[in-house]
Amino acid sequence: MKKILLIEANVAAGQELLDAAAGLGVQAYVATHKELYEQYGTELREAISGTVFTDFSRPDQALADLAAFCRAYAIDGVVTSWEFLSPLAIRLADELGLPGHAVELADACRNKRLMSEVLAAHGVPAPRTVAAADHTELALLISEAGIAYPLVVKPAENAGSIGVSVVRCAEDLPAAARLAQEQTHEFPHGIALDTTLLAQEYVGGDEYSVETVISQGVVHHLAVTEKFTTQGSSRAELGHTVPADLTDDIRQAVLATAEQAVRALGLRNGIAHTEIKADAHGTAKIIEIGARPPGDHIMRLVSEALGISEARAYLQTALGEQPDVTPLRTEAAAIRFLTAPQAGTLRWIHNLPEGEEVTTSVYTMPGDKVGAPQDNIGRVGHVILRAATAQEANKAALEMTNTVSVEVATSWR
Repeated sequence: MKKILLIEANVAAGQELLDAAAGLGVQAYVATHKELYEQYGTELREAISGTVFTDFSRPDQALADLAAFCRAYAIDGVVTSWEFLSPLAIRLADELGLPGHAVELADACRNKRLMSEVLAAHGVPAPRTVAAADHTELALLISEAGIAYPLVVKPAENAGSIGVSVVRCAEDLPAAARLAQEQTHEFPHGIALDTTLLAQEYVGGDEYSVETVISQGVVHHLAVTEKFTTQGSSRAELGHTVPADLTDDIRQAVLATAEQAVRALGLRNGIAHTEIKADAHGTAKIIEIGARPPGDHIMRLVSEALGISEARAYLQTALGEQPDVTPLRTEAAAIRFLTAPQAGTLRWIHNLPEGEEVTTSVYTMPGDKVGAPQDNIGRVGHVILRAATAQEANKAALEMTNTVSVEVATSWR
């Protein structure tokens, strides 16, 4: 029986990878923090053959710990479900001689400053980017580069739209910089973050992501996902639909640009989640790319809509096997996240939908504190809907979001 090491399981993709391992008859071991493992639910623990504890905030020590474990247990493949741990997964696979990606580009698969440099060096269409330690230097570099407002300010390392702002004038730059540099360590592992400030030219158009499996350098694009975000100064993600409802020309432009990015970042064996913006003229630009599974239950949407298990394909690739990437159906699935209108205390969520083609999940209970929809952390639940086409899925999702209401009190009585 083959063995896989999953570096962190405590996210939605972790459970999907463990379920896929069980379906393949593969023993799954998990690397995590001891304190975090104690918070794992029963279903998660029962899917794990064994664990190895390490300190991810000390990457060199974590690499040594995990390499020793993998050699002792004859591990056949390495995967991760957590964005912040993708460089460690790449380095570990390389250390063990297992299928993986180009180790010299491991950090560029997470650090957006390094990523922008690699994309630019390879001529991959992407927003122009400047990087600085503080807002004063950033303002100078923006001016020298001729990047016009509005522009986007973000930290070099974070996720979930945390610290990201659309800045419309120079006067708003200091506040955006403070927000971008507010979080210095990742939660819950305590990994130190590069808080270098990035300013990127604002890219117009609609937002998509491409879900990709790469096996021995062969690129398999599984789906293009349509993304829905807030439109103010923040860009929190409100939902996704698989597949995106696109013309053939725009779809091809999106896929071609994603493939350029995959190759530039040295992704050879594993998985990629590429975020892209494309306009009506077919101009597509990379926003960022990750060597890890998509979040927000997108793997489930791919499975519901197309019958492809992205998790299974990822494991097969990591084990050096040919991945199953053939669609079994051509339907559609959508997820929409429920958010509070403002920060406060949750009173109730009204008019949640029901039905055979609907799955609802609520994260918070009445009396819980909830945040404003500034980033992806402020969600209170989600609804997944299935339909025959993307247009039907989007229509049903719009009707649902217009019906559901989240009641919040600014002070609980």
